[in-house]
Amino acid sequence: MPVVSPLVWGGTIVLIAALLAYDFVFHVRKAHVPTIKEAARWTALYVMIALTFGLWIWFHLGGTYAVQYYAGYITELSLSVDNLFVFLIIMSSFKVPRAYQQKVLMFGIVVALVFRTAFILLGAVAINSFAWVFYLFGLVLLVTAGNLLKPEGDEDDEESGEANNIVIRLARRFMHTSDHYDQDKVFTVQNGRKVLTPMALVMVAIGGTDIMFALDSIPAIFGLTQVTYLVFTAVAFSLLGLRQLYFLIDGLLDRLIYLKYGLAAILAFIGVKLILHALHENNVPFINGGEPVHVVEVTTELSLLVIVGALVVVIIASLFSPKGKALTTIKNTRRHAKQYLDTSFEADAGVREQNYLRLLEEEDALLALPPKGRRLIHDEQELLTLLDDAHATHDRYIAANPTRFPTGDPTAGRQRLDTEAYRTALENPDALEGANPED
Repeated sequence: MPVVSPLVWGGTIVLIAALLAYDFVFHVRKAHVPTIKEAARWTALYVMIALTFGLWIWFHLGGTYAVQYYAGYITELSLSVDNLFVFLIIMSSFKVPRAYQQKVLMFGIVVALVFRTAFILLGAVAINSFAWVFYLFGLVLLVTAGNLLKPEGDEDDEESGEANNIVIRLARRFMHTSDHYDQDKVFTVQNGRKVLTPMALVMVAIGGTDIMFALDSIPAIFGLTQVTYLVFTAVAFSLLGLRQLYFLIDGLLDRLIYLKYGLAAILAFIGVKLILHALHENNVPFINGGEPVHVVEVTTELSLLVIVGALVVVIIASLFSPKGKALTTIKNTRRHAKQYLDTSFEADAGVREQNYLRLLEEEDALLALPPKGRRLIHDEQELLTLLDDAHATHDRYIAANPTRFPTGDPTAGRQRLDTEAYRTALENPDALEGANPED
């Protein structure tokens, strides 16, 4: 077990704090929507920092510990990507304007770092004091893996649950909150009284879910390394670039339809690894008389190969899945339609028209789906209604603003989904096999 000096610990903490401060001052403080180029550049930078830190560990602590760090970092990063699904649901259910989502994510990252650091310290003390903790961690991961394989519930119910969990209900009961956002402020003045905005409730929801995420992620990384310094740094660097990653892969999150199966396999694998290690170090009286059990232990190198291999397989399978592409296109179309129609989400006319253009791009993607993908559309009655409402709203806006559009609707030449044809196809689904209902 390597000995990490207080100076190294202090320097590492200062580095992480400096990165967070720089991120806040130069990116989060001024509300804006990051471009794909900006998000990609900063995501790549944070990944490079994490990988370079691993090289530093290799030269100063040795290759074995560097492999443990990389295995932990990749595992924590993949779990963080899965967490982004929940963050997306929370912010959608609270209708957080996109320009203000950076501040929510930054708060979530800081809270996650604080809670996970606390759990890391508690876990390290427990492991050093009680060998049976490895059994407990292993069982937690196996149960978590099983929960990931459960059928998904209804999306709207899921959103409602995230927005109205016990933390939020308590916050609404004991804190005075407004119904509307005041830019990205946490407090506003309403009827001469200082109250919290919905931004505060979103942060409470994100913070509450961070606690649950920590209960899963900390046992997972302790299954790969018991060096507290490596656990802390792997967790910290996996969180640092999470905000940029959110905006980079937003829209692709739904496309990773098999990610939960890969994560379930990884967590189950680490759970078994922990239980095998617990058996090897056993001192529990009712297991083998309190004596160690001679079992084969999984090496860290094998763990790293299994983790990377599982992620590569599920990502490739998700990206090349025709059904995944169709479901992603349908979900994105529904989300863009809701955002366009909801004036409380975005009231600025120019931004709303940009949202409408993105909606038309999603409709183009729907029209380009192969026959089996198009068969999924005629079951989406809510989507068809949303599209009808969005088209009608846009037409009314164009008609009511002739001076702004002197030459007429600039999107008039764009093809729209023939929603009525898809409703008719409910009675004859085979009609979708040969051609688009629009044809």
